[in-house]
Amino acid sequence: MKGFLDFIREQGVVGLAVGFILGGSISKVVTSLVTDIINPILGIVLGAAGNLESAMLSIGPVNIMWGNFASVLINFLVIAAVVYFGVRGLGLNKLDKKK
Repeated sequence: MKGFLDFIREQGVVGLAVGFILGGSISKVVTSLVTDIINPILGIVLGAAGNLESAMLSIGPVNIMWGNFASVLINFLVIAAVVYFGVRGLGLNKLDKKK
């Protein structure tokens, strides 16, 4: 059993598992935060009539839907920040053993 625990600690499996679990469990909360609060505020600021996801750039007959991409990017950045600071705040980054 000791060998198995040493393997898990040396390979960084604990940190990976914690990040995966936190990312999955917080994803819906962060998506709601971005969709319901951050995107409408940014939409008003950027002139997208209150909804960032509907923002687009029209060039002739082509519409470039940059708002949805910006929304997904913001969602990713918020999730990454929550997971990073959550792991650091709980001290879980110290569980892995250095080689």
